[in-house]
Amino acid sequence: MGARSIVGTEEEWTRDQAADPAEFARLVAAIRLEAEPDTELAAGLVHQTVLWFVDGVEFLGRLSIRHHLTPALTEVGGHIGYCVRPSARRKGYATQMLAQSLPIAAALGIDPALVTCDVDNTGSRKVIEAAGGELEDERHGKLRFWVPTHVE
Repeated sequence: MGARSIVGTEEEWTRDQAADPAEFARLVAAIRLEAEPDTELAAGLVHQTVLWFVDGVEFLGRLSIRHHLTPALTEVGGHIGYCVRPSARRKGYATQMLAQSLPIAAALGIDPALVTCDVDNTGSRKVIEAAGGELEDERHGKLRFWVPTHVE
């Protein structure tokens, strides 16, 4: 199979586009390509596995597992980033999302995973600590935690 390319245009889909089955299929295909090791990415991008957290058909949040770290991701982004839809926050979904992503990160060869949050984001800090995150330090306004991905 030949190399595939993602040019890094950061194309955004509107709600109307995502509601169109053909456009939604194109969105999903682009996201899946980002995880494939044979896909050529634009400079500065890394392969990532994007996971959606849903309840039935209701979208609750998104989580990205970056397959390796660049110098910039080592400073502030980490291996795993997540967000929960505002109306679904404070219900434990972020805790579930991070916990469920750790075996996937482990299968990708990531252990431990670097997970960061803003210094003033108490909720995210609690999520990371609940997953076993150990605080390493603070850099550029971000707390940097190492989270084990293999459960013994």
